[in-house]
Amino acid sequence: MNDLNTIFAPGMFARHPDHPEWGLGQVQSNVGGKITVNFPDQGKVVFDGARIALVPVFDP
Repeated sequence: MNDLNTIFAPGMFARHPDHPEWGLGQVQSNVGGKITVNFPDQGKVVFDGARIALVPVFDP
């Protein structure tokens, strides 16, 4: 797992590094390295934390 992905908790915000057009997503869950993020236009997307390093947004 990407070490940075371990910080994600429900309610936090993130961006996808390869899809900035998805906008600012809100983390729904982070369980067993699977991170679910709800993006405004893309909807809910589940990521494998070992494969994708989401970008945390601390001041949305």
